[in-house]
Amino acid sequence: MEAQDTFVPGLEGVVAAETGISLLDTEKEKIVIRGYDLIDLSASKTYADLVYLLLEGTMPTDAERQAVELKLKKNYDIPSTVMDILKLLPKETHPMDGQRTAISVLAGYDKSLDDRSLDANKNRAYELLGQLPAITVNSYRILNQQEAIEPDPQLSYSANFLYMITGNKPTQMQAEIFDRSLLLYSEHEMPNSTFTSRVIASTNADMYGALSGAVASLKGNLHGGANEAVMHMLNEASSVSEFETLLQNKLKRKEKIMGFGHRVYMKKMDPRASMMKQSLKQLCDLKGDSLLLDMCEAGEKLMAEEKGLYPNLDYYAAPVYWMLGIPIALYTPIFFSSRTAGLCAHIIEQHENNRLFRPRVKYTGARYE
Repeated sequence: MEAQDTFVPGLEGVVAAETGISLLDTEKEKIVIRGYDLIDLSASKTYADLVYLLLEGTMPTDAERQAVELKLKKNYDIPSTVMDILKLLPKETHPMDGQRTAISVLAGYDKSLDDRSLDANKNRAYELLGQLPAITVNSYRILNQQEAIEPDPQLSYSANFLYMITGNKPTQMQAEIFDRSLLLYSEHEMPNSTFTSRVIASTNADMYGALSGAVASLKGNLHGGANEAVMHMLNEASSVSEFETLLQNKLKRKEKIMGFGHRVYMKKMDPRASMMKQSLKQLCDLKGDSLLLDMCEAGEKLMAEEKGLYPNLDYYAAPVYWMLGIPIALYTPIFFSSRTAGLCAHIIEQHENNRLFRPRVKYTGARYE
């Protein structure tokens, strides 16, 4: 097939796949997940609901949601060899690289690795989602010379995840806020990591390989590393005025300010950010200290006035994670863990109706005679 003449940098606006999973409806300002508004879901549903919706295609009943929680808990254990391998990695290794390594190792333990059937892929997805909290947290702990921590099956999936991160049993509010963040990060149509996973899956590669590629994509600071960068930036200031000055100076130096702007949300705030902003207010009110919220709101106002840019999810998720006691280096690995539900749904969909991705190029090199 002949290459098309039109080149679109970054494939911006190019339709690369048909999907029944999700849509960013910019006209109605909604994030649609299998026919439901994600923001509405975040006010009344849990991450387990989203896992079922993404993998099974329908909203679960209470009994089905409870079954999902149980299924995830039954898959908490990971092979001891995975931990042994993580201990061999250089201590400078980023937790996401530890996460990627662990996922690759797990492929060797899958006795039905070459089975791409719908049932096999769904079972694989649930198993991986169950294993990810231990992989995510303990890759960080081991690389920081800390003892691995065991999951607590008495807690809900999200509460256990947060417990493993902090070492403390979360309050109901903390668990609900963390669960909401996982739900909001769970799926977002076709960002780079999702596209990467589908491209890899289109070769008929297994789910572990597709997810490993997605981890590598998400590690990049133009995609998933933004939440970490936002928190480092907030920590550079100790007052609202200092933060405003910091942003002004960055703008004068023409530096990219992380947490603002989005390829899709160009003229408004990411609706997921609005939900995390509410969560930040809850945590600030509980603590009786509104400094982080005040700084973020001042930055939001300044960037709208100076650049016409608005917060994305990472801008408000970062201070929420900080107030939950989560180490900054774990922000993006948590993002990946939650997004695995959506990634697995896309990998399954690609396997079910596959065509190998094989684009062409617009050649700009030297011509031969």
